[in-house]
Amino acid sequence: MSQSSILQTLLSVVAAFFGVQTDKNRQRDFNKRSPVPFIVVGIVLAALLVIGVMLIVKWVLATHA
Repeated sequence: MSQSSILQTLLSVVAAFFGVQTDKNRQRDFNKRSPVPFIVVGIVLAALLVIGVMLIVKWVLATHA
């Protein structure tokens, strides 16, 4: 997978997270051979989001306790 393809996949997943994916990009993504890169990037981003929220909550609770 080329670097532009990885960046394109990352941007597509981020846009999908926020619900702002264009129809053109969605069609391009669905015409790819394998959904695996999108699934992997989605899982990684979801995990990072959960970890980030947990860290922020811990930090807020620690500074206001």
